[in-house]
Amino acid sequence: MDEKILLSRHKARTTWETQGGHIEPGETPLEAAKRELWEESGAADYTIEPLCDYWAGEADDWATGAVFCAKITRLGTLPESEMAETRLFDTLPENVTYPAITPALFAFADDRWRRDS
Repeated sequence: MDEKILLSRHKARTTWETQGGHIEPGETPLEAAKRELWEESGAADYTIEPLCDYWAGEADDWATGAVFCAKITRLGTLPESEMAETRLFDTLPENVTYPAITPALFAFADDRWRRDS
């Protein structure tokens, strides 16, 4: 989508976020990433690849997971879900849902793509 950033807005929030969620029983991380991408954006045609694994939180309250990057070539209709809308951005907006994490992930992805190009 011409190097734009596709973000989604949750129905309960006014901020923008990347698509993501939990792995369902029997899913691989890649299968979960593809499902969440479609459910939260309507992405219909894309390539997707792993970016990194992560650990975030405090010693007694933490989470781990995997981050994927997708290059979307075609969006379909946003399925009925917890997301209200999607929008394409030229740059990461200031009002992101996770301001301590999202900019760091995008910076990491930019560095990786520059290295791999």
